Amino acid sequence: MLKEINVRTTFWRLRKFQDKKLILKFMQTKKILGLCGVLLLAVILAGCSNGDGSAADKAADQLTGTVTKPLDISKKAKEDIAKATDAENARLNNSLNEDKAMSTNAPTAPVVNSDLIKKYPFATIKTSLGDIKVKFNGTATPLTVTNFLQLAQANFYDNTKFHRVIKGFMIQAGDPLSKDAAMKNRWGTGDPGYKFKDELAGTETYPQGTLAMANSGPNTNGSQFFIVTASPSAPLTANYTVFGSVVSGLDVALKIENVPTTTPDRPVDDVTIVSVTPSEK
Repeated sequence: MLKEINVRTTFWRLRKFQDKKLILKFMQTKKILGLCGVLLLAVILAGCSNGDGSAADKAADQLTGTVTKPLDISKKAKEDIAKATDAENARLNNSLNEDKAMSTNAPTAPVVNSDLIKKYPFATIKTSLGDIKVKFNGTATPLTVTNFLQLAQANFYDNTKFHRVIKGFMIQAGDPLSKDAAMKNRWGTGDPGYKFKDELAGTETYPQGTLAMANSGPNTNGSQFFIVTASPSAPLTANYTVFGSVVSGLDVALKIENVPTTTPDRPVDDVTIVSVTPSEK
């Protein structure tokens, strides 16, 4: 019986001792966490304070004996944030300016401009292989001619490619995506950001030298056009607006149709439109 009591007494003493150790360990941990919290608060307050000898400084002095390091960290953080903010603001401003410029300079859907058509009945398509001069059919296709002239005046066609060349048929150009080699898999799908209606009589034919609009269906004209190189004519249905014809430089068009091509009917070496210049004669 006595032995049993001694064992129990010893057990409870050990238990009490272990509990005390746990309590002491908990209190030490709590104290450390409290000190860390005060230190963090001191660093934050130091970053927000502009004067010396602030409450945050004193608290940090009591804990660490010095506040040099926290102040340096806070100062550097503020400088980094300021630099990052300035860089982001500059980036946003540049983006806004670019968007504004693009919005301002973006082509708009054509409205018939009789004065423009009357002033410029011709245009020269300057290519990397020579010049092609065309004469417009402004009477029958005033909307299409206005569109072509306005895009030409806006330098829209500059640096576009003849992205589709089929020997014995036609050469096609006018896609703005063809200015970017990285977009090569999408050449032939671009437009000026709008589409406009066809101007068809239903009796159109396409003899060699015809200047006509390319499209992807009814009333989907944009900026892409083609020049017929087939002789005597291309066997096309009357679905493509004919707005002009070649008056000189047909040999250049034929030279373009004979360049080596790869799939899908794309020249191996780029054939580029340098510029399109409207003219009075």
